[in-house]
Formats: sequence, C-alpha cells, structure tokens
Amino acid sequence: MLIRHRGIEPTVDPTAYIAPTATLVGDVRIGPRVRVMFGAVLDSEASYVEVGEATVISENAVLRATAVAAEPHPVVLGDHVFVGPDTTLLGCHIERCCYLAAQATVLQGAHLGAGSVIAVGALAHAGTVLDPETFVAPMSVAIGSPAKILSSADPDRLGAAIRGVNFAATAFGVDHEWSDRIARYETMTEVRVAEYAAHLDDEPIG
Repeated sequence: MLIRHRGIEPTVDPTAYIAPTATLVGDVRIGPRVRVMFGAVLDSEASYVEVGEATVISENAVLRATAVAAEPHPVVLGDHVFVGPDTTLLGCHIERCCYLAAQATVLQGAHLGAGSVIAVGALAHAGTVLDPETFVAPMSVAIGSPAKILSSADPDRLGAAIRGVNFAATAFGVDHEWSDRIARYETMTEVRVAEYAAHLDDEPIG
C-alpha cells in the first residue's frame, strides 16, 4: 500500500517490486530493482526514506525516519543492502553492500560503512559509526564513534556505555537525567504522539 503523508507520496522505480502487504508512507524513494517484501513498513515521517538499487527489504522489516530532534534523521540505504526479516532501521545511514540479519536493529544517527554486518539480534546504537566491513556478532551491541562492540552478557559495562550515548536527545530531542526514567519516557512518548498525529490526514493512493 502506498500512502500520501504530509502531502508527499512515495516514488517507486518501475523495476522495483513492492509486495501487496508492504506499506510505504510519505517521502519514500525506492530505487531500481528494489524488493520490498510482505509486511514491511517504510515510513518517512517529516524526513525521508531512500532505498538504493537492488536492495532487499525482507518480511516485517520497519524503516522509519524522524525529524523531531535537533537534526533530521532520514533512513538512507545504499545499493545491494540486505535487510533481514523483522529488522528495525530508525533514522540511520547504511552504505552499500551491508548485511543486516534477522531481528537486527540500527538506531538514529548510526552510520554503517560499506560491507558491514549486523548479525542476528544485534544492535547498532544511536550515533554509532562502523568502519567498512565491520562485523557485529549475534546479540551484541555496537556503540560509539569509533564503535566498541559489547556483549549483552556484560550489563554493567553495556549500561554505562548506553548512558553516554544520550539516546533520548538523539532520537526524541528530549533531555532528562538518566535516573529520571518515568519523566523521560513520558516526554518521549508525548513527542511521538505529536509526531504521529500527522497520520490522521494520511491518504491511501490507488
């Protein structure tokens, strides 16, 4: 399904394939020979999503841009990127020939160099920069610039690294103390409620 959002409709190269149950919302730009499979959602919000040539977006993947923080975070995928099933890409830049396995996650402001791999269940956190051909092992977390790759089996070290990212500011434009979680999450939710209100005026195309 193609949806006009904020007055902008998706553009799809005629050689691309969009599955009948995939959803493209707003300023989504699909390049030549792209394959967007069943259940995938590509949502531009007030920014944009751009998908390069011969990139594959597998079933139930979510690609969502945002423009609520200090700088917009589009989702930009280069050519020949593979996005696995149930993968989440939020406001990030993925260079050519990256491989994102099933249930991988890449957060706002992250930049993956060409040929990088985010293995099954792994995460590239907000603002992370990966050198070309970096491998992030299954269930691990890449964080920082230059990136460190940390194990989820070391929660103290991982928690300290995440505190230093200031994810709430990067992704939501929200600045609260790390320990003030209730206030932080309440404000973050209100930011998304306001952002997503624009969908009340969405128009399905065709």
